[in-house]
Amino acid sequence: MGNRKESWGRSSGCRVIALSVAILLLPAATLWAAETQPAVDSGTTAWMLTSTALVLLMVPGLAMFYGGLVRTKNVLGTMMHSFAAMGIIGVLWVVFGYSMAFGKNVLGGWCGWNPDYFMLKGIDNVILDAHVPEYVFAMFQGKFAIITPALIAGAFAERVSFRGYCLYIVLWMAVVYAPLCHWVWAEDGWIFNLGASGAIDFAGGTVVHISAGISGLVAALYLGARRGYPKTAMHPNNLVMTLMGAGLLWVGWFGFNAGSAVSSGLDTARALTVTQVAAAAGATAWLIIEAIHLGKATTLGIVSGILAGLVVITPAAGVVKPAGAIFMGMAASVVCYFGLFLKEKLGYDDSLDAFGIHGVAGILGALILVFFIRGSWMHEAAANVGGSWSVMQQFLVQCKAVGATIVYTVVVSGILVVLVDKTVGFRLSEIDEKSGMDHALHGEHGYGLTNLN
Repeated sequence: MGNRKESWGRSSGCRVIALSVAILLLPAATLWAAETQPAVDSGTTAWMLTSTALVLLMVPGLAMFYGGLVRTKNVLGTMMHSFAAMGIIGVLWVVFGYSMAFGKNVLGGWCGWNPDYFMLKGIDNVILDAHVPEYVFAMFQGKFAIITPALIAGAFAERVSFRGYCLYIVLWMAVVYAPLCHWVWAEDGWIFNLGASGAIDFAGGTVVHISAGISGLVAALYLGARRGYPKTAMHPNNLVMTLMGAGLLWVGWFGFNAGSAVSSGLDTARALTVTQVAAAAGATAWLIIEAIHLGKATTLGIVSGILAGLVVITPAAGVVKPAGAIFMGMAASVVCYFGLFLKEKLGYDDSLDAFGIHGVAGILGALILVFFIRGSWMHEAAANVGGSWSVMQQFLVQCKAVGATIVYTVVVSGILVVLVDKTVGFRLSEIDEKSGMDHALHGEHGYGLTNLN
């Protein structure tokens, strides 16, 4: 009994000493834990906050761009597509979109998932290695998720029901956008890990523009042309508004591309510079083509050239130099300009050329960027594989990424269009289409006038 008391006494003393040491070391341990968390870089964070706002600015810019191109009776209904995406996708991205896009591989790598990303509940104090709060990165990426389905709406403008569109973008974000985003931008995404340094998609050539353009084309083919197209003239109602929208898109695109560097340094400056150069080159090339082909330059032409240049440089903004950006911007205008004639020959109604600009220029940019890659990038890629890495090897990687994006988008978006059409209905009735989306779907008129086409 005495031995047990003595043992207990020694044990108690050890516990008291251990507890005292733990209390004394607690502040140091807390400080050490804090030091392991990256510190916030206020400069980088300020730029990323600005970029997030710039990308969101693109959505009302897109609404104006599209809204000016449709007939008067459809201006509000068309602009509503962009604003509805701001609301609906803005909520879904927080609930599950960010987790599906940037969580760890699940379902064989089809998408990601992280319980901490659900409702963004587990990122309150997280600072990324880029020295920005994860909240900022999540919101920045959320703006890409918003604008992509809004881009699709240009392909089937003036002929879809609002509830059908809303259901479509909900499903599309969940089973098309989020998986593609995971494949291309998540660290364990299979396209991210193709080849020496993954497929190059700096700011959304595949994830945003190819997926939106292809999905729009699939929907346009399934739904059919607008009633009266192409025999009935369908003139834009307000090209002034379209020009203003294009200007906002150009400004916002600096956040779109330069913000994708997730930094505030040399890479950011490079991305911003080539974005400006490619847009200017695209605009200039389209003006020259029209002057030669039509004998006059048009406002619709210059905004088309601006967009073509911006889209083509999006996947390449982090890897090409200004000279390459000039060539890519001009090439995009040439290809898109003559590509639009294909629509007339084949007879499909891509209303606002979502595929003709975003799809075509997105595919072109993702492929030809390899011929203008900065030498330092190729050296890093070669170092990653411990040998050599050629332009043609990277070109094959790009082809695989583009091909996979096209095939997946065609199949899944095709299923979604049919599903929506057979459930809540997608195509407007003849009566509603003739009376216009503004009156039939929203009970309003964009300009306070009636009986306007």
